[in-house]
Amino acid sequence: MGLMHYFLWLEVWQKNGEIFLGQGRYATKILKRFRMQDCRPMATPMITNWKKIDASGDKEVDPTLYKHLIGSLTYLVNTSPDICFVVNTPSQFMVEPKRVHWVTAMHILSYVRRTVGYGLKYSRGEDFRLNGFTDADWAGSSVDQ
Repeated sequence: MGLMHYFLWLEVWQKNGEIFLGQGRYATKILKRFRMQDCRPMATPMITNWKKIDASGDKEVDPTLYKHLIGSLTYLVNTSPDICFVVNTPSQFMVEPKRVHWVTAMHILSYVRRTVGYGLKYSRGEDFRLNGFTDADWAGSSVDQ
């Protein structure tokens, strides 16, 4: 059957000792679905003052559309681990999403527009290191601590 190139919105490029996984087509499809294909790309995946935002008096948005957006972003995490935390944050408001949560998700989409060509590259080699980083603020968020 040959090498796999495309499976369940996952793009696979293989060459000697290297595999690249991406979801550029899927990301483009999401951007078009939510009319964000021409938006200004953002350099960061999350709004910087998220902890200070109070959504109690904000307007509600369509929960079904919001769930579609968050579900689409969740599937993008497969090849974009950089958005894992920021997608988790608005996904906590699926029952009664407010306008501020929708704006946060749109910000993530703007970041996705900038990183459409990004993915995961696995290379064969003897120098393998796994690096992990964290930005712990010791329960500084009044929203979720």
